[in-house]
This record gives sequence, C-alpha cells and structure tokens, in this order.
Amino acid sequence: MLSRVIDRLSHLPREARDTLFLLGVIAWVILPQVGRLPLWCTALATGVLLWRARLAWYSQPLPSKWWLVGLLALTVGATLITHKTLLGRDAGVTLIVVLLSLKTLELRARRDAFVVFFLGFFTMLSNFFFSQSLLTAAAMLIALMGLLTALVNAHMQVGKPPLAASAKVAGSLVLLGAPIMAVLFVLFPRMAPLWGVPSDAMAGRTGLSPSMRVGTIASLAQDDSIAMRIKFEGKPPAQPDMYFRGPVLSAFDGREWVSNYATVSWRYTVPAQLQTRGPTIKYQVTLEKTNRPWIFVLDTAVQKPLVPDHQVTMTNELQWVSNKPVTDILRYSAESATSFQHGPLRANVQLQNFLELPPGFNPRTLQMAADMRRDPRWAQADASVLVPEVMNRLRTGGYTYTLDPGVFGQHTADEFWFDKKEGFCEHMASSFVILMRALDIPSRIVTGYQGGEINPVDDFWTVRQSDAHAWAEVWQAGRGWVRVDPTSAVSPSRIGQFQRLALPQGAVASAFGTVLSPGVAAQLRAAWEAVNNSWNQWVLNYSQSKQLNLLKNIGFDSPSWQDLSYVLLGIIVTVSLLGAAWTLYARSQHDPWLRLLRSARKRLAAAGLPSHDGTPPRELAHLALSRWGSAAQSLHAWLLKLEALRYAPHSAQPHSLAALRSQFAKLPALPVTPRV
Repeated sequence: MLSRVIDRLSHLPREARDTLFLLGVIAWVILPQVGRLPLWCTALATGVLLWRARLAWYSQPLPSKWWLVGLLALTVGATLITHKTLLGRDAGVTLIVVLLSLKTLELRARRDAFVVFFLGFFTMLSNFFFSQSLLTAAAMLIALMGLLTALVNAHMQVGKPPLAASAKVAGSLVLLGAPIMAVLFVLFPRMAPLWGVPSDAMAGRTGLSPSMRVGTIASLAQDDSIAMRIKFEGKPPAQPDMYFRGPVLSAFDGREWVSNYATVSWRYTVPAQLQTRGPTIKYQVTLEKTNRPWIFVLDTAVQKPLVPDHQVTMTNELQWVSNKPVTDILRYSAESATSFQHGPLRANVQLQNFLELPPGFNPRTLQMAADMRRDPRWAQADASVLVPEVMNRLRTGGYTYTLDPGVFGQHTADEFWFDKKEGFCEHMASSFVILMRALDIPSRIVTGYQGGEINPVDDFWTVRQSDAHAWAEVWQAGRGWVRVDPTSAVSPSRIGQFQRLALPQGAVASAFGTVLSPGVAAQLRAAWEAVNNSWNQWVLNYSQSKQLNLLKNIGFDSPSWQDLSYVLLGIIVTVSLLGAAWTLYARSQHDPWLRLLRSARKRLAAAGLPSHDGTPPRELAHLALSRWGSAAQSLHAWLLKLEALRYAPHSAQPHSLAALRSQFAKLPALPVTPRV
C-alpha cells in the first residue's frame, strides 16, 4: 500500500505535488491551535484541507467561488456566535485559520499561492499568542522551514525540481538570517518581555483567585504544571518555612471565602505593622503567566520586590499586588525574612471583621465552640491555649488528608468536623477558621503555595500548581497575626517533607512507566524542565532591563532605549559597509581570466588595434601578428597561452594565471600605428 502511494506521488504533476506539500505544511501550522480553536473550526479546517488534497490527488477542478462565499459567510457567523465578537485574540485566530483553509480552495494562480504563504506565516506567528514554550518554538521553526521551502519551490519554474533542493535553499536562507535575528533580538528596543502580547482578560489559566469555594483548590492541586521557579542566593529556607503568600481571604458568606477588598461590608482595615527579625533570604522568582495581579513572595518580603515593568504594592495583609495582570512569564527579585511579626499587638475594633460569621450556617460547629467556652478549662482561654487544643483534635480525632473529599453541602464545617472527617487543605483551613471565630478568636485564611522540589540539573526550586495551599492566621495578643496550618496536624508530610498525594496514572503514563524506571523518568523530567527554564530565563524573559545591563557592560554609564537604537543603527551601518566592501572585492575577483584578456585588449587598442568584447584571444593574436609582424611575436605567443589556460587547461598547467599576469607586465611595448 505504501509503495503504491509513493509511486503515485512520484508520478503526480508538479502542481499537484507542490499543493500536497503545502497542505501538509499548513496542517502542521494549524495543529498546535487545535486545543484552543472551537470544535467546528477544527472540523472545518480538517475537512477543507482533506477536500483540497483529494482534488490535487485526482487532478479535479476546484470548486466555484460560490462555495467559498457560502463557507466564508457561514464561518464568520459561527465565529460571531462562538466568541460574541469578531475582534480580539481568540476570534482573530479562529478567523485567520478559517481564511487560510478556505484560501487553499482557490489556488489557481501564482499570486494565490503567495497569499497562502503569507497567511501561513501569520498563522504560524499566532501560535505564540498562546504559548511561547520551547516546544512551540521548535514546532514553528519546522513550520518556517516548510513554508520557506514551498515559497522557494514556487519560484522554480522550470521542470519538476526536487523538494530537497528547495529545502536546501530555504535552510541557507534561515542560516543567513540567523545573525540578523540574533542582533535584533539582543538590541532591538522593547518595552516589555519578548512576545509581550496581552492575553484576553477572560482566558485565565488555572491559578489562585481572590475567592475560595470549597473544592476549588482541590481541583487545582491535580494540575501538575509549573507555577513558578525559585533560585535562592545561598542556602534556601527550611522546608516548613516555604510558604509563598497569595490572596488573603477574610470575608465569609457561608459558602465562599473572599478577599476583604471584594466585599462592601468590610468596615475596618488593619494596618500591616510588619516587623522582621533574623537573617533575610534573597532569591529570584520566575512566575508563569496567571492573568492575575498576584506577585508571590516567600512569606514575607522585607521590601518591595523588583518586578520589571510592573508597579507593585503591599496590602495591609502582606499580599503583594501588581498594577496589571501577569500575562507573560515574569522574573523578579525579592528578599524575605521567614521570622516576622505583623498586625496589632492589642485588641481593637478593627479586628471585629475577623470574627464575623453568617447566621444559619454550621450550627454544630457553633455549638462545639459554645461547649468549649462553657468548660472551665477554656472559658477565658485565648488563642495561645485554644489553637493547640484544636490542632490536637485534628491530630487525634481520626481526620485524614485526601484529594477526593467528595461534595460538601451547605454546612461545610459541620460535615468536616463531625461527618466526613477528611478533606483537602482548604476544607481544613476553612473549618478551622470558622471554629476559631466561633471561639471569638480573630482569624482568616491565607492562600498561596507551600513547598516545592529542587531540580538537581539547574538547582532551581520548582513550585507546581499541585503545591497550591491554604492555611490560617489567628490573632494573638502580644504577637499579632500568627500562622497556623491545620493541614500539618492531619498530614505532617504534606508540609515538612514535600510528600504529595499521588494521582492515578492514565494509560499513557502507565505504559511509559513500564519502559523507563521511575528514577530515569524523574531524571529526564528534571533535565527537560531545566532546558525549559533556561529558555524562559534567557529568551522569554529577555527584557529591556537586560538590554540596558548589556550596554552597561560595554561601557555606557546610563544607557537608555535611545542608546540601544544608536548601537543597533551603528551595527547596521557597519555591516552594510562591510557588505559593500565585500561586494567590491567579489566584483574585482570576478573571472580574473576575463580581466587579464581585457587588459590585453586595452593595450592593443592603445597601440591602434581596436577590438570588441567578443574577440577571442587567438583572433587577437593573429591580428597583432599581421599588424606588427615580429614585434608582436611575444604578444602572439602570450595570447595563445592565455587561450590554452581557459580552453585547454591540462596542456597549459605550467602557465598559471599569476605567471601569465607577470609575463604580460614584461611584454615589450608595441609601436603605435594610426587607426584607419
């Protein structure tokens, strides 16, 4: 079967062969978009490309323009219904894929092919609107080679040139353009990181949000993708201290926890009153895009993180927030102290909001708190006594940590404390804070990330979405806000030793595990993530600040983007002058044999024997001999040697071009004769 297909391909007309190759390249360009395109768009593009391939395979005529008009109107309407607009990133990419596919149905002339080429290049670039990963870049490099090969092949009009020859020319073009690309990448002024295309506001990736409904973080924990990478300067902090602070949730309506800034009922704000002590830890964070303004730092930063192209501020709850969402991979520096104190040291009215509970929810939990307060041991106890008691209840009461706690009803805390007795970190944190508030202890929930794992290849700490975590803060007189992690009482390994619950493996992962041992698979994963991290650090995160640092290293005191422009312009002018000089040199070296013949012709013309450019050396020799006789004997012999060097090189080997040039300079002058 395969041999028949190959034989059929070899006997196809050139137009059909070239069309099939171009359709394959277009399919490769569209393939990375399949997961993001509407289902109807993927089906349409696949159907159109297969239809066009069938027409080329059987040399059938193309459909009429009415087919194209109808399909175009249908797809524009479908795009409008799907995206509610024809503008924006998602709608625009859908339309460009549709237009590229439909345009293949009218490949009648050379100009139609050029339109397809340019639409293909644009669609190729649109892949970077969604992902700038190393895999995407590699796939698009292959697509670039394919499109350039098809473009070069379209300019070869004679016969049926092999695609390998066109690919060789395309490869040489890519290699010639690589230095230019590198210079532009390094020096072209930019106001944001590379590929800084804002993502659509509603197209956020999985990440922490300013609210928490029971179950949301459990689903997030099943995402093993990378949230951020950390590079510590010196010794990293102790494992139990690796808390990366995110949104703080203080307002509760019975079903959902939200940030206090998200509710109009919040009456008081509590100043941060941050005081740090002990040594600090410096580190760099490479944060994956989240489409949210959270800037995660190790709890807690002693000063403002250095975030390029972002203005960041700290809330009263020690959360760092940017003035715009993080829509691209972001690298920033921070300095934190793991030993700190914040919040008021004495009770005040500002803490009342951290005691509020909605009526009608969790009656059994409220009753448990009332029973504890009636017990003489805890009637007047404060947080320093009650928190250890509740943590001991979690530790010894048969509670378990699980990724699959099931669906909770209206009274989430009641179900956790008395019925299910199992849950994920959010269930434990929420139930703990509800009980603390019922005991008249101000408390709140903090979300973020806890833990991570070191990559032995590049020594970066990798924090994944599966490290998303929720813990509690309680207020204690004389200490302010104190971190309490209820999960550590139920599952200490979740906090101290970075042991995560293993998710069930799919068929592909199970099959992969039978081929490679877990250790080898882990090493391969670490190596691949290290390569991706290098790509992020050196390519995607190459910002204007790095450009300016480069200028500082080469001698600029206070570089600016204007200096970048001057350096780039200087390089362009220098390269242009070098190119012009090389062109002149190459021109001077163009066929030195002809230049030497031209010199002989000029000498004869100066002596009174003109000739035209087509006069061969042998004829010039006979003309000179007939004009000057024995006086031209030496010139006659020299012209014959020159002719033999070009047309009979084997017989003229002793007479190299350099030797003939030297002999020509020593030839005796010819007597000048008047022109007739």
